[in-house]
Amino acid sequence: NMPSAGAYRPGDVFKTYSGKTVEVFSTDAEGRNVLADGLWKAGEFDPEYVVDLATLTGAIVVALGNQITGMWSNDSALRRRLAKAASRSGEPVWHMPLNAQFRKYMTDSAFADIRNGSIGGRAGSSNAAASFLEFFVPHRGYEEDADKIPWVHLDIAGTAWGPGSKARSEGANPLFQYGVSGVHVRTLHRLITEG
Repeated sequence: NMPSAGAYRPGDVFKTYSGKTVEVFSTDAEGRNVLADGLWKAGEFDPEYVVDLATLTGAIVVALGNQITGMWSNDSALRRRLAKAASRSGEPVWHMPLNAQFRKYMTDSAFADIRNGSIGGRAGSSNAAASFLEFFVPHRGYEEDADKIPWVHLDIAGTAWGPGSKARSEGANPLFQYGVSGVHVRTLHRLITEG
C-alpha cells in the first residue's frame, strides 16, 4: 500500500490544515482525512451551518442498506431541519449517534491529537468516522470557548449509487434507480431555499 515514498503508513502522524495532528490508525481512512481539512477551512467563511456529504464508510451500507442515508449532527435544530428537507425530497435519512466513547478512544493517542480510526475495527466504524469529522468542526471564530458551527454529516455510501434491483426500479421512489443517484441534491436545495 505504498504507491510512493510520500504515502502514509500505520503509526505515522501528520498535521492537518487546522494544525491538529492525526495518528494514522487506518490507511483506508483517507476520505475522512481530506474532509477534516475541508470542515476546518469552511469555518473561515463563518457559515450559518455546514453540511458535508461523503461516500465515507461501507459500515453505513451494512447498517442502513442502500435507500437510507446515515446522518450525524452536533446541532439538534439543524438535524431536524435537514431531516424534514430530506423527507419532503423523498431522500430518507436516519439519525446516528455521535458516541462519546469513540471520541474518547480516538483522542487518547500518545502521539497526536486524534487517531483516524477506531480500536473496534469495522464495528461502529461509521460512528467513528463521524466522531473524527466532528473533532474538526470549528468553533465560531476558532475561539475554543465559542459554540461549534452547526454541522451535519451525511454518509451516502449506500445511497449514492443505485444497484438497479427490481425492488428499486419498480419501487415508489424514482430517485433510486440504477447508477448515480444524485442523492441529497434535492434535500440540500430544500434546506437552503425553504429553511
